[in-house]
Amino acid sequence: MNFVPDWVRHYQKSWLGGDTVAGVIVTVMLIPQSLAYALLAGLPPEVGLYASILPLIAYAMLGSSMTLAVGPVAVASLMTASALQPLATPGSPDYVALATLLSLLSGGMLLLFGALRLGFLSHLLSHPVISGFISGSAVLIAAGQVKHLLGVNAGGTNVFDTVAQLAQAAPRTNPVTLGIGAGCLLFLLLARKSMAPWLVRLGASPRRADMASKLAPMLAVLVSTAGVATMRWDVTAGVSIVGAVPEGLPQIAWPTVSMASLGSLLLPALLISLVGFVESVSVAQSLALKRQQRIQPNRELLGLGAANIASGLSGGFPVTGGFARSVVNFAAGANTPLAGVISAVLMGVVIAALTGLFHYLPHAVLAATIIVAVVSLIDVEALREAWRYDKADAVALLATAGGVVAVGVEAGILMGVALSLGTLVWRSSHPHIAVVGRVPGTEHFRNVSRHTVTTEPGLIAVRVDESLYFANSEVLLDRVEGLVAAEPHTRHVLLVCSAVNQIDTTALAVLTNLERSLAHRGMALLLAEVKGPVLDRLSETALGHRLEGRIFLSTHAAFEYARQASDMPGRYDDPAATI
Repeated sequence: MNFVPDWVRHYQKSWLGGDTVAGVIVTVMLIPQSLAYALLAGLPPEVGLYASILPLIAYAMLGSSMTLAVGPVAVASLMTASALQPLATPGSPDYVALATLLSLLSGGMLLLFGALRLGFLSHLLSHPVISGFISGSAVLIAAGQVKHLLGVNAGGTNVFDTVAQLAQAAPRTNPVTLGIGAGCLLFLLLARKSMAPWLVRLGASPRRADMASKLAPMLAVLVSTAGVATMRWDVTAGVSIVGAVPEGLPQIAWPTVSMASLGSLLLPALLISLVGFVESVSVAQSLALKRQQRIQPNRELLGLGAANIASGLSGGFPVTGGFARSVVNFAAGANTPLAGVISAVLMGVVIAALTGLFHYLPHAVLAATIIVAVVSLIDVEALREAWRYDKADAVALLATAGGVVAVGVEAGILMGVALSLGTLVWRSSHPHIAVVGRVPGTEHFRNVSRHTVTTEPGLIAVRVDESLYFANSEVLLDRVEGLVAAEPHTRHVLLVCSAVNQIDTTALAVLTNLERSLAHRGMALLLAEVKGPVLDRLSETALGHRLEGRIFLSTHAAFEYARQASDMPGRYDDPAATI
């Protein structure tokens, strides 16, 4: 078995320049983001730096995406805080240990899913649920960071509690902190919208201008840190700062926690794993398609699992692929995961020797960085499109977002998943059933309610557009019986099974009873366009034996059979009735 990744064995020297530039640029983005997302997760700042070293290398060894940038992200950080705050005091040693355990659990689950080749799990969370979850999380994150902009202590389990506490704490706002935070927020918003066009007017290429605009958070960090250090606003004005960040590379260690804590983290770890995996796969896939590359979901499970294991063992917290950093990594010219390895090495240098530079970094600046990063995650357009196309999906999106905002992270996503699954079950249990007829002069058959078609006297042809199972078989039975009651001279009932991929035991029993009931009334049940796997199983049943000679390759053949039979006098006789 070859443990050397394909990209290493086939590496080309021409790729090194792009990987190096991308690695450096992503590192400049990653420094403030890792500090900010550690703050969001309720962890000391160095934990964010720890989560930005070994996970990048681990993913590079096992992941399949050439440009996905792995590390701390906003949504996973929020989910980490939501899971841990009921169990320990944020920032405490116990809290940090639980964060590393959460990362290990998430990584272990992802590795297990990868080993079992469960990459299809990325399909279990629908796009509206993920969009609603991310949008609701963005609102919750932004609301939770306002306290740092104001320089007050306030918080809550949901947006409404947070807003109420912020309103009570508003009179205690620190004006200097507010000035720093609001100024940084305004700068970052303007940089995102206007810096690139401004640099292009000055003569920069559009690509370089866009890259420069993405580095605005690092500029804000440097300027604000220098300002606070020079003016000593931490002492004279009470501005909250990061403080001392321990220097030195992370130590590999296993967290020591109780079994009770382990049980409390299983569900959060599962949700973080699923959400992170789905988010990463969608980002990686969109970037891969631009270069005619492919990703392998099962490999992504292994890569993300290894990244989270590495993060937990090195004192970090749950990580996944980040959208913004991945896009920058791609645009900066990354060709292989070596760009991530270079970022990891540079982050190692930063934490080994340069953490003293962050001592005077204001928390308000990190909060502003987080707010600007998450505001872009609120996807109003997805809601508009869902509402126009499928209101049930729009409701699932709104329910997920509303659940996150009003109740919390875990409850929100569980509400969205439950609603999506409920909608799926309801739809499949109420299948579209159409009476079909022949398009004149052709062998095509269409819905009599939508097209001008001809029908065969004495024949009711029904197309059911769903697999038949316990939840919808009675619906089909009721529809057929209703049609037969309305057409008392019916001699044949044809089920067109072109959309039926499976018939379960309950549906088989219903069809068997229907066939017998029709036969006793002098009518014959016909089947057409039955798919091979369905026919293989059906042929071994009593119903299959009774239907011998009445299962047709095409609807046209079934119509011809019914037409010829209608020319013969008498009604259909049940062969079993004479036994």
